[in-house]
Amino acid sequence: MAKNTTFSLPLFALLILLCLFDHVRSDHRYHEGDSVPLYANKVGPFQNPSETYRYFDLPFCSPDGVKEKKEALGEVLNGDRLVSAPYKLEFQKNKESKVACKSKLKKEEVARFRSAVNKDYYFQMYYDDLPVWGFIGKVVKEGKEPSEYKYYLYRHIHFDISYNNDRVIEINVRTDPKAVLDLTEDKEVEVKFLYTVNWKETNTPYEKRMDKYSLSSSLPHHLEIHWFSIINSCVTVLLLTGFLATILMRVLKNDFVKYAHDEESAEDQEETGWKYIHGDVFRYPKYKSLFAAALGSGTQLFTLTVFIFVLALVGVFYPYNRGALFTALVVIYALTSGIAGYTATSFYCQLEGTNWVRNLLLTGCLFCGPLFLTFCFLNTVAIAYTATAALPFGTIVVIVLIWTLVTSPLLVLGGIAGKNGKAEFQAPCRTTKYPREIPSLPWYRGTIPQMAMAGFLPFSAIYIELYYIFASVWGHRIYTIYSILFIVFIILLIVTAFITVALTYFQLAAEDHEWWWRSFLCGGSTGIFIYAYCLYYYYARSDMSGFMQTSFFFGYMACICYGFFLMLGTVGFRAALLFVRHIYRSIKCE
Repeated sequence: MAKNTTFSLPLFALLILLCLFDHVRSDHRYHEGDSVPLYANKVGPFQNPSETYRYFDLPFCSPDGVKEKKEALGEVLNGDRLVSAPYKLEFQKNKESKVACKSKLKKEEVARFRSAVNKDYYFQMYYDDLPVWGFIGKVVKEGKEPSEYKYYLYRHIHFDISYNNDRVIEINVRTDPKAVLDLTEDKEVEVKFLYTVNWKETNTPYEKRMDKYSLSSSLPHHLEIHWFSIINSCVTVLLLTGFLATILMRVLKNDFVKYAHDEESAEDQEETGWKYIHGDVFRYPKYKSLFAAALGSGTQLFTLTVFIFVLALVGVFYPYNRGALFTALVVIYALTSGIAGYTATSFYCQLEGTNWVRNLLLTGCLFCGPLFLTFCFLNTVAIAYTATAALPFGTIVVIVLIWTLVTSPLLVLGGIAGKNGKAEFQAPCRTTKYPREIPSLPWYRGTIPQMAMAGFLPFSAIYIELYYIFASVWGHRIYTIYSILFIVFIILLIVTAFITVALTYFQLAAEDHEWWWRSFLCGGSTGIFIYAYCLYYYYARSDMSGFMQTSFFFGYMACICYGFFLMLGTVGFRAALLFVRHIYRSIKCE
């Protein structure tokens, strides 16, 4: 069984690379007059990026025998549904006002087009893997009342295409504002869809044809804002780390001197502060199975994030590499599940837990469970809307098979390895039989106020960059400055670790020894702040509307923020554990 698993993993990894680099299969070279593939992808309201429909869900006239393009897993997850378009764009062949097709629109079809134009519908196509967009029509507001508006459908598209030798370099789309169809009244109309093609030669090399999409996020004024974000974050980090390091080093130095002096002068003198609770500080937390499962899931998500950054920095996720990010997320999550199993079970056994199988099941469901329930609800909504975001049954089967044949076996193998590791929990002090009573503390030392303090600083270091990420994921901006994003991520980790360590010290100094869960919750609280930012972004910075878009935005952002909570909670706890072990090793305690 183990041999089969090891054999299948490299094979599976090879399949992934094929999925990620699916676009490499064509060499994109053509001779004059060759047919170059033009695929119509989707249509939808411009302000609602998740609410997209198949191109021919609108009553465009279609040529006989519409062919669907076979798509990779990531493309389907991305909501891409490519079909052959009604326009024929042969290589280096100019056309002037060519008729694509004719159609007689019924009253209901006119009403559907009018509704689409009113909602600012756009279309997206791919020509030789280059994306093109355009609006399907326009609204002319002749008066203040909606009843006085005029609705027009564009029926003439201009394709301006650049080529270099035998390769397509660039394509732009224009719509003719004069060639329109009046949709204002519900009546049957005949429509003739036209297109014009103009080819021109360019010196731009094929290797740089995607640069124009990347450059939009690297414009000088955008870069200035990104660098301002970095400097803001760095100043926050330097001030925070310098301030905390100075205070903690001075306070700890005084504590060590005081405790050493106390030991020499009076053995029977009552201890105070964090040394006083040395017999309780390494007492295992409540709900240790859940705690270990949260650490396992957080470690897996941290590993997943690092791998995604590596792929981004080496250039795999260039703009409009359709579905590469989704493919990578599904595959890397599946392949890293062994890390979750190993970390959770190993830590659970160190905490003297006995039911490691239940702990393993909890680890497997802790992140996947809420994600699966959210997906089921949102997929049902997408099916009701007949949107392209609804996953076909075959894709769901593929994901279930990946989970069954890759994720689950690796999780179990990791769990078995963790159980057999026989590692012991390294505690510098012996734990007493009975826990000390925690003194009554002021309200601001409670869990929720501490979480608010812990989450605010890391969030303040990343909030400027968050807008650009949101505008890319939930809008039509392109984000390609992964190096800056990686620096911000490193800063986020450093600030999270430092603030958690500082709050853990103040908690122990107040003789509150229940720091395990507190350090995890304080570390992960940035995820709650990011979700609060979602509310602000949705209502103040975006024009999203409608039940489907709203449920997709808040549903999937809840899953992402929950993932951040687990990941940063793990970082916070690991930093706090290192700190607590260090200070208790530095003093003599029976």
